[in-house]
Amino acid sequence: MSASPASKPRPATAIAYVDTHGVSVHGRNLSRDLIGHIGFTDYFLFLLTGRVPDAGLVSVTNACLVAIAEHGLVPSVQAARMTLAAAPDALQGAVAAGLLGCGSVILGASETAGLMLRDVLATQGERSLEERADAVVAAVRREHKPLPGFGHPTHKEGDPRAHRLLEFSRELGLAGQHVAALEAVAAAVPRHFPRALPLNVSGAIPAVLLDAGYPPGALKGVPLLARVASLIAHLQEETQQPIGFALADAAEHAIAYTGPEACTA
Repeated sequence: MSASPASKPRPATAIAYVDTHGVSVHGRNLSRDLIGHIGFTDYFLFLLTGRVPDAGLVSVTNACLVAIAEHGLVPSVQAARMTLAAAPDALQGAVAAGLLGCGSVILGASETAGLMLRDVLATQGERSLEERADAVVAAVRREHKPLPGFGHPTHKEGDPRAHRLLEFSRELGLAGQHVAALEAVAAAVPRHFPRALPLNVSGAIPAVLLDAGYPPGALKGVPLLARVASLIAHLQEETQQPIGFALADAAEHAIAYTGPEACTA
């Protein structure tokens, strides 16, 4: 017999409760216990986990947010600035347009790189970490897939952001199995890819975050949160030094038309 509607569990959330007296976040009074007492990165991690984060996790998350927030006129920034040029009253729309330009190729590879590292570590058997990493890289190459966290169109000789994050993780004494897995993958790359594929920042971010205790299901959130800060800065500049229409005009001149002969009559 199916359960009656009255017996169904009530939908629930454990993050926040709001009433006429104020806001409670994971059981803490927002006005009394949090505002003025906790930094934004700490608060972000508190929202994610329901626990006050330790200093190591806060430091690593801060470093990753700083590392990934800004990288020049990348597609997400261009999309945001062109949107604001077309709709100057829609800051929220321009930020949203920029975030919609973030995906598995640009900015979102941290999540897929993290899943790859977990695959390396989850492999059972008597094989060494190096052998397991080699098998994962070989499978990616065999399937003609991009290797997440490796290669960069600009930083062809190595991404300095990635190396600094790994260095910082070691300085804090937090580098562990995920950093080791990442380095094992990096060592296997030349055996399977004919061209150089240096480690990039999207590979380092999940390694250092996961070793610091960051929740794996929210890996994509770090680059997204960081990029919002950058987009707001670019959009503020767009109101003062507009380049949105210049970006659109540059595309018009850079892209060749290959359709039917244009009618000029």
